Amino acid sequence: MMKWLIYGIIGLLTLVPGIRGEEGKADLVLKNGRIATIDPARPQAAAVAVRGDRILAVGTDTEVGRYIDRGTQVIDLQGKFVMPGFIDSHGHFGSLGYTRMQLDLTRARSWEEIVEQVRTAVAAAHPGDLIQGRGWHQEKWEKPPVPSVQGLPLHDQLSAASPDNPVILTHASGHSCLANARAMKMAGITAASNDPAGGEIVRQKSGEPIGAFLETAQDLLHAAMRQARAGMTPAQRLEQEIRAIDLAAEECLLKGVTSFHDAGVSFAGIDLYKSLAQQGKLKVRINAMIGESNESLRKRIGQYRIMPVAGSFLTVHTVKRLIDGALGAHGAWLFEPYESLPSSKGLNTESVETMRETAVIAIENGFQLSTHAIGDRANRETLDIYEAAFHAHPEKKDLRWRIEHAQHLHPSDIPRFAGLGVIASMQGVHCTSDGPWVLRRLGEKRAAEGAYVWRKLLDSGARICNGTDVPVEAVDPIPCFYASVARKLKNGERFFPDQRMSREEALRTYTVNGAFAAFEENQKGILKPGYLADIVVLSADLLTIPEEKIPDTYVLLTIVGGKILYKK
Repeated sequence: MMKWLIYGIIGLLTLVPGIRGEEGKADLVLKNGRIATIDPARPQAAAVAVRGDRILAVGTDTEVGRYIDRGTQVIDLQGKFVMPGFIDSHGHFGSLGYTRMQLDLTRARSWEEIVEQVRTAVAAAHPGDLIQGRGWHQEKWEKPPVPSVQGLPLHDQLSAASPDNPVILTHASGHSCLANARAMKMAGITAASNDPAGGEIVRQKSGEPIGAFLETAQDLLHAAMRQARAGMTPAQRLEQEIRAIDLAAEECLLKGVTSFHDAGVSFAGIDLYKSLAQQGKLKVRINAMIGESNESLRKRIGQYRIMPVAGSFLTVHTVKRLIDGALGAHGAWLFEPYESLPSSKGLNTESVETMRETAVIAIENGFQLSTHAIGDRANRETLDIYEAAFHAHPEKKDLRWRIEHAQHLHPSDIPRFAGLGVIASMQGVHCTSDGPWVLRRLGEKRAAEGAYVWRKLLDSGARICNGTDVPVEAVDPIPCFYASVARKLKNGERFFPDQRMSREEALRTYTVNGAFAAFEENQKGILKPGYLADIVVLSADLLTIPEEKIPDTYVLLTIVGGKILYKK
């Protein structure tokens, strides 16, 4: 019965005798649905017609029926919910693909389980092969590792499980990693190694590294990665990169994500995206943010301003920076010390002077600037840098500079987002994922005043766009939407529920606000004639179903540019 119902919803194709000329014919019509257009001029509809990669008409079944002709593909939605394709406004596309080729550590309940995963991987690998994994989070383990430093395990067990293979395991946030003795030896890391600016090699009291590397200290392990991959040919590396992109696209389409803001891409990565887009091989629309040094930007930024190309599958007009680390790794830059680590106020990963220079490069070259800032000090410094750049260039208008994450704000800085026109690019699911341990990091007072304050930002007039920061979290928009409107933790408690969004607000953060943040609000994020036909069909109406049913919602159809690229 269920199989019949699904086929009935998404596979009922009808050929209807022609009633209009070729010029008005639709290639695809979705009818008999509950459509949330996100268009204030016509918020709801029952049908939508598509011609080529654009929306031809939106309206009632009768109104849209005029565009049906011989050969039009017609899908009877049988009352299912339709909305613009989800726009994930912050994630890491290549990393999403690569994580599907590595060990998945997200479900590990203890350090011992992770060691066993590595032991199993080593048994199937060749000596010297690099073993990588991602997704561990010490706050989600059932018990703390013993022995430990700062709650992080010593490498001994990991090194015993993999004596001949280098192992590098990245934290869920991407802001710290664990390495075994082999990887550290290949990278030349010893007790005499110095901490890099903006990073920390976690050590025992004796000074010996425990195998944990925070923020920029992770870069020290790149030498081990290069050695482990030295045997790969350029063709093999390219094949691996393309495979990662294909896997990422596959996962996005499965979850209804039709556009993706890739937060930090090298010039080489952008070149690959452009090549694939021009060949018609990009299946998800990419807004790539340039992640290069100031020196590289000054030399090459003029070559990389790419407004929509290849059928609007690639856009480049943003520079990405990181001014601090992550809250979970004690790397977010705070005004006051962590409750859980009184010796630390976090890490400033790129100096304020470097950030000021980046702002000058961006504004003088007509680029948007997007800065990772999580702690209250990091957000204050970033807003100050932005404000100074805006005042120095009053002729520059509609800049739409962004702060990525904006997780913990000082109360006095909340209204500055709207005042400066700065977009808060936040991730709803971070709130409920981090909620169980945020109070331990910040304390009750600081968390109440400034942690994940969506309502305060919205009420002040700020614009929020939403996303997942994948692979920190799964790329699935449904848990993120649910977190945005419910702020409900796994134990049933609600994390400062007064900061919830309405369902309509949450949908806008995942559609038109994401389009606005990429200067694309005139072609996506709304179901309206002339806009790109990026559409998702869901199993339930996100605007009306009981709140507790939202997590059960799933994708039936994902349409990108008028083409059905995923069908359940």
